[in-house]
Amino acid sequence: MKALRLAIAAIALVSTSAIAQTKWDLPAAYPATNFHTENIAAFAADVDKATGGKLKITVHPGASLFKAPEIKRAVQGGQAQIGEILLVNFGNEDPIYEADGIPFLATGYDGARKLYVAQKPMLEARLAKQGMMLLYTVPWPPQGIYTNRDLKSVEDMKGLKWRAYSPATAKLAQLVGAQPVTIQVAELAQAMATGVMDSYMSSGSTGYDTKTFEYIKKWYDTQAWVPKNAVIVNKKAFDALDKATQQALLKAGADAEARGWKVSQEKNDWYKQKLTESGLTIVTPPDQLMADLRKIGDLMLAEWLKKSGADGKALAAAFGK
Repeated sequence: MKALRLAIAAIALVSTSAIAQTKWDLPAAYPATNFHTENIAAFAADVDKATGGKLKITVHPGASLFKAPEIKRAVQGGQAQIGEILLVNFGNEDPIYEADGIPFLATGYDGARKLYVAQKPMLEARLAKQGMMLLYTVPWPPQGIYTNRDLKSVEDMKGLKWRAYSPATAKLAQLVGAQPVTIQVAELAQAMATGVMDSYMSSGSTGYDTKTFEYIKKWYDTQAWVPKNAVIVNKKAFDALDKATQQALLKAGADAEARGWKVSQEKNDWYKQKLTESGLTIVTPPDQLMADLRKIGDLMLAEWLKKSGADGKALAAAFGK
């Protein structure tokens, strides 16, 4: 009888444990080998360890669960409890999301960090209205132009089949006379191989991950902007966690942000080296090209300030201090 009672108690303990465990899905748009995704995997492992397995986060890389533009809505609707988004993808929803996609507003990591400090409370407020919360952000390395053309000025960009991944990159294409083609990163290699596009603006990281060097042989290192990925959480899912698990999640998020910003900066030169070793030429942009691009950046900033209203002006003022 005693053995039976012990067996029943053991089964009850296992059942309670199983019930107590919470499982979350985290869709991500980038390959498992990308530094953003590696950072997310480390974050998920940190959460698992800190909560003693109470909260298990399964990472779904490479847009395998949801495509990049779908992830925000999936988190908002509770189809995924947590997810990674590229903020500038949502510039049509609200201009504040694309502040870090305005050419030459913030060009290096110090500028990007300063812009994030100004932008963060506004991002948090917008996500809160939609039932979500901002957990952490990590920047991409600075953006440059991948093309096979010789670019001496913006005039040389006319007619390029230009990959647009956000409203800002589509607008940039329009202003330089290129043809914007909306392509997410998961389809980028195929689009280059089939000739759907022949140029785009992105970091050394994307060029390396997608083996752009197999199709395009030049990268103009314009350092035009430093966009950020954000990991966002469904607020109801967060509120359903016990306090200790919530604190563990927030701590792991803060650690992931600090680690991610550091790794992004460290890997910037590594990506350039790997691209060069793979046969891609990294070009210092001619003065005329840079002057032309900066004029376009000024135009895009003026338009952004007009459509972003009081919050945009406040963000720009805070960043400019």
